[in-house]
Amino acid sequence: MLMDHDIWDPAIYRAYAGERSRPFFDLVARVGAETPEYVVDLGCGSGELTASLCRRWPAAAVHGVDSSPAMIEDAPAGPTFEVADVRDWRPARPVDVIVSNAVLQWVPGHLDLLERWIGDLAEGGWLAFQVPGNFGSPSHSIIRELCRTEWRDRLGDLAQRAPVAEPVEYLSRLAALGCAVDAWETTYVHVLQGEDAALTWVRGTALRPILDRLSAGEQEAFLAECGRRLREAYPREPYGTAFPFRRIFVVAHK
Repeated sequence: MLMDHDIWDPAIYRAYAGERSRPFFDLVARVGAETPEYVVDLGCGSGELTASLCRRWPAAAVHGVDSSPAMIEDAPAGPTFEVADVRDWRPARPVDVIVSNAVLQWVPGHLDLLERWIGDLAEGGWLAFQVPGNFGSPSHSIIRELCRTEWRDRLGDLAQRAPVAEPVEYLSRLAALGCAVDAWETTYVHVLQGEDAALTWVRGTALRPILDRLSAGEQEAFLAECGRRLREAYPREPYGTAFPFRRIFVVAHK
């Protein structure tokens, strides 16, 4: 997506496709555009959700942008796609709807980027984005704690504070730009199946930058300790592993 390495593991990401796609549909459902001509999905990932925008707005030209070639190499037919960093991408013409799903947490200073995206909208256009709001949950606090232990010389800089704002801050910033803003949060309680389900989930996203810095042996050691702590925080029950996940949603109408 937004780093020199791929921050997604496509195979693991698709293993939880249903859980990860639900916020996308909840977000897009609040976009009131009726007949947009040009719709862009910034940070489109594997493109399946981008293709759903073609079904929502069949008369629109739908375009997906992602910086990971691995994610869009098998993207579905319907939309057009390109490999680009969303921080640098600029549209050739005003956009009627911009969607960005679980991307901006990887973009430092993205509040300023939102201002540019509003400027890229046509009059009456819509910006809709969703970011994780669970950086205080055990799934992330455990990773930060580990990065500050014997791994701190290698990984200490990755033990960062929450990289997203709260809903009120997004609302205030976009309202100041003249937008009507709908901001809210939802905590989904996903029920994950399989052994070490919580570890598998974070291994597909949050752990990617960490594992990229470690050798194979170091990865094994880090994952073993991380998995042990996550099993304590998210115990497996007969029905599966309950995994609460808070997300922040914002829809702005220019």
